[in-house]
Amino acid sequence: MNMSNHQKSRILHENLEILISTKETGDRLPSEPILAKEMGVSRATLREAMRTFEIQGMIRRKQGSGTYVTRPTQKLQSGLEVLESIQTVANRLGLQVRLGKWRAIRRPPQDDERLTLGLEPGESVLDVRRVIIAEDRPAAFLIDVLPLDVLTPEDLEDGFTGSILDILLLRGTPSLHVSRTDINAVTASEEVARSLGIQRGDPLLCFYADLYTTSGEIVDHSYSYFLPGYFDFHVVRQVG
Repeated sequence: MNMSNHQKSRILHENLEILISTKETGDRLPSEPILAKEMGVSRATLREAMRTFEIQGMIRRKQGSGTYVTRPTQKLQSGLEVLESIQTVANRLGLQVRLGKWRAIRRPPQDDERLTLGLEPGESVLDVRRVIIAEDRPAAFLIDVLPLDVLTPEDLEDGFTGSILDILLLRGTPSLHVSRTDINAVTASEEVARSLGIQRGDPLLCFYADLYTTSGEIVDHSYSYFLPGYFDFHVVRQVG
């Protein structure tokens, strides 16, 4: 009896999971040609299956070197009822995260950003983009867009750890109130994929958020992309 494509895919994933489970962190897997032959599939089929384990943080492919086991030893677990930075949550849980590559530039706002942030014609925004490293691999890519009267590149020159929220909270102005956040599953763009070391089109968890002051103004428009294998978000809800 011939197996369906779904059955073949399930068996391939099961076999890969078994193989990865037998390896130690840092071990290199067999090359794609060898592994595809052992699994009885094409290299394209194998590569597609391995992407699932890559976004879960269980393996990492390095160009010209091979595929290595990099499973997370701990996930950053956080409830979503209170707005906190990755750094704050990690410190509370005793986990190590650090700032990777980052840049902050002044630029003209896009039309939607100008409307969201209530900017006048001719005003610019600060665009801050950075990678957050967990267990020596990129785990999150964060983008914040703010009016220049809220934050400037000079504000990030001394000891920036990656959290815009922590800077604003420590400074105390503007007075922050709530964050409106939309949570979506998205596919990685070229920039996000390159920053996180994954493939373009891989699925990610994304938070789109607007940060409001007590006077109702939006002072931060942000996009946060997370590798699912390194984060576990949850919501505690009361029974109505």
